[in-house]
Amino acid sequence: MPEGDTVWLTASRLDAALAGRRLTRSDLRVPRLATVDLRGRTVAGVVSRGKHLLTRVEGGLTLHSHLGMEGAWRLFAPGERWRGGPGHQIRAVLATDETSAVGYRLPKLELLCTDRESTAVGHLGPDLLGPDWDPAEALARLTASPARPLGDALLDQRNLAGIGNVYMAELCFLAGVSPWTPVGELAEGETLPRLLDHAARLLARNRDRYDRTTTAPGDRRARLHVYGRARRPCLVCGTAIRVTADHHGEPGRERPTYWCPHCQPRP
Repeated sequence: MPEGDTVWLTASRLDAALAGRRLTRSDLRVPRLATVDLRGRTVAGVVSRGKHLLTRVEGGLTLHSHLGMEGAWRLFAPGERWRGGPGHQIRAVLATDETSAVGYRLPKLELLCTDRESTAVGHLGPDLLGPDWDPAEALARLTASPARPLGDALLDQRNLAGIGNVYMAELCFLAGVSPWTPVGELAEGETLPRLLDHAARLLARNRDRYDRTTTAPGDRRARLHVYGRARRPCLVCGTAIRVTADHHGEPGRERPTYWCPHCQPRP
């Protein structure tokens, strides 16, 4: 599931493969970009912003993509068979003499003027893996709506950028609070600052790897504490982890919530 660390790693690998090289193939397979041809332009660089990818090319253009729930960019050497899904799932191809970058199942793909990237990502809060990371600003945004459940507040990219459902569940567990706890109940004390510190540390730990872990290094019992572990014993207290139909997330994009009922009693 692509979250901020996965998107950062994707941007890093795309940047290493494409930056400073001239495009020899450009194939954007969405109707509004069907006639766009970026061949001959040099890639200036690829960066992540939260869960968004910004591929900047010569001429002041940026290809903005979002991985959504199942999207991916894959890199292939010349002559290598593309493996990432059936051909009808390909949404973008950017190739140089050395590499082909192929975007699969991208729910968002648009071409912007580089100086107008803010129209796509300007609404985002501080990026946990970006140079703009500011825990004080993230804390202020989280606590601006005190009645909001913590899980919803963490998933709102306008508060802080890079948290998805996996990290939401894991961070609430590490903080020892239920995802349904109103943010206002945590506004005083060190719970939220510690949670934000955990978030920054975990994303930094996992940004160079796809096999994300939140448990202690060397713990072979599980890579995650609660996410995806419904009915399995909690690693701390042994209580069965629960998953609920009471979802968090935006309407129409709700996601299941995992938690330990003993370590994280619901309010």
